[in-house]
Amino acid sequence: MGSEGGGCLHLRQSRAIGLPAPAPDIFGLAIRVTIEGGRHGDLLFASTGLGRLTRFTLTPAGSPYGRPMTTLLPYRTPAGAVLLSAVFHDATTLALAWAIRSGAWHPFAELSLNEDPVDEADMLLSFEPARNVLPGLEVYEWVRRLRQPAYTTARASRSS
Repeated sequence: MGSEGGGCLHLRQSRAIGLPAPAPDIFGLAIRVTIEGGRHGDLLFASTGLGRLTRFTLTPAGSPYGRPMTTLLPYRTPAGAVLLSAVFHDATTLALAWAIRSGAWHPFAELSLNEDPVDEADMLLSFEPARNVLPGLEVYEWVRRLRQPAYTTARASRSS
């Protein structure tokens, strides 16, 4: 699913546990943004809350719409440890915000998405936020070490 007006944004939604709908599941959202030089940055979100503690807690939901998602793990920035959040207002509107640690959320973007069918190539994209970092964000080494086993397993399963 791309953003209106260009192919610079790719999104993929998922059900982490893989339970059939309408059973509650942990919802995931992957966003790939094209940046200068033909490179890209990846962000991964999972269904959580937005409270001081719940933003760090995976939360099952019946639908991703209206359900907050966060990056769960912080990014290093000059302002401090930053978490990002994403909330689908409906199938075509996604609001993004940032917060320092457990502080207040600050909206920074609202994406209007088209309703085109998902491109098969988007389904094959490998999203890796520890490798493909957006400008202004840095991955803490402890976050990289925590995520590495999952990414290694995912890469191996795709190459099989």
